[in-house]
Amino acid sequence: MSECCGCHKTRVRSEEELKKLTNRLSRIEGQVRGLREMLERDVYCIDVLVQVSAVNAALNSFSKELLSEHLRTCVADNLRQGNDEVVDELVTALQKLMK
Repeated sequence: MSECCGCHKTRVRSEEELKKLTNRLSRIEGQVRGLREMLERDVYCIDVLVQVSAVNAALNSFSKELLSEHLRTCVADNLRQGNDEVVDELVTALQKLMK
């Protein structure tokens, strides 16, 4: 079972969730390396920008997946335990994500 700890702010993830998130990040790392290579090869600006857009979309997808799991586990568990402060924390995080 997933756990959140209010004092240390840690999150125990299942092996499946950790693997899925790690795989996403590995693909994103590859895309970012690809951007550097495109610059080194003097690839046309628009083509680089299209790849930047793909990296942004991949990061957004990663964030959505992580946020979804956070809502299902950390937020839900904290609310069940009567910790309403988790809502303020979530609002602050969403404001940062939506910049």
